[in-house]
Amino acid sequence: MRRTAIALAASVSAVSLAACGVIDGVGGSSSSATPKKGNDITVGLLLPEKENPRYDKFDYPIIEKQVASLTDNKGKVLYANADADAATQNKQLDQMIADKVDVLLVDAVDAKAIAPGVQKAKDAGIPVIAYDRLAQGPIDAYISFDNELVGQVQGRALMDALGAKAAGSKIVMMNGSPTDPNAAQFKEGALSELQGKVNIVKSYDTKDWKPENAKANMAEAIRAVGLSNIAAVYSANDGMAGAVIDALKEAGVSKVPPVTGQDAALDAVQRIVSGEQYMSVYKSYPDEANNAAEMAVAKVQGRSIEFDALTRDHVDSPTEKNIPSMLVPVVALTRDNIKDTVIQDGIYTVKDICTAKYKADCSAIGLR
Repeated sequence: MRRTAIALAASVSAVSLAACGVIDGVGGSSSSATPKKGNDITVGLLLPEKENPRYDKFDYPIIEKQVASLTDNKGKVLYANADADAATQNKQLDQMIADKVDVLLVDAVDAKAIAPGVQKAKDAGIPVIAYDRLAQGPIDAYISFDNELVGQVQGRALMDALGAKAAGSKIVMMNGSPTDPNAAQFKEGALSELQGKVNIVKSYDTKDWKPENAKANMAEAIRAVGLSNIAAVYSANDGMAGAVIDALKEAGVSKVPPVTGQDAALDAVQRIVSGEQYMSVYKSYPDEANNAAEMAVAKVQGRSIEFDALTRDHVDSPTEKNIPSMLVPVVALTRDNIKDTVIQDGIYTVKDICTAKYKADCSAIGLR
């Protein structure tokens, strides 16, 4: 993916103006454009899987609430989850076209396999916004986190954890699904920090992001490399990180080496509190989901200034060039900033994290 970076401050400022309604007053003919449709809109939302709890717990309800808020409670969200099955998702997309939704937010199971469906939607006059993962085909816009930065943050964290022992250290890489374009970007970002500085002895692309596949791969790596020789593990997300840690513990590790993650899943945050997982990458789902809903509504209603303000970055996919995009920043989540990230943003409460099993660990880092 090629990215044209736009100054973040300018982007945030423009989005804030749009959110407040101020930007409607900016000069130019687009500011007075007649909306294509009023508030009675239907947003089709296609999410990829249920293994990661974020989609049903955060993305869908946040998008649904924001669409309602932006349309005086007249707009609605038609939702389907493909449960990691690309063929199922294509059928769901076809059904939404048949149901004549006004706009589609698509988080693709398989970025390439979804392309014919995206073309069908385009032919039916339905705009398609790629959500969280960059789909192929004629999409109108894309919103996700800065995925290369995610990998860079993970790679830097491993380097920090290894410190002076980094040179020559044997690292296992547990990458995401080969059908998810984000996984390639995470991997590329991580390699930019790790390659040439550590010894990557094993690297796996994990089918469907499934923890059971990651666990099997990690067990194979342990047999091939030797448990005591593995200095750290790059895991692309938290579900796989948990599986990697399970495999290490089952193999008899006395102390779990540094393991990365992503998504700030509750069990991962608890592992970070206890010291089992070194870090995760916190991605503000409310920011991504709220802005995606705003993009979808603005696109349907023909509010081009607001839409342009939300898409000040541009990316290329294998099939399209210069796609209007928003890339949301990310934060490395460690024991030191749990209060300032997932708790402050209302993702979890101290009570959620500090269950009986983790109470002592929470007290040790000042989570009370």
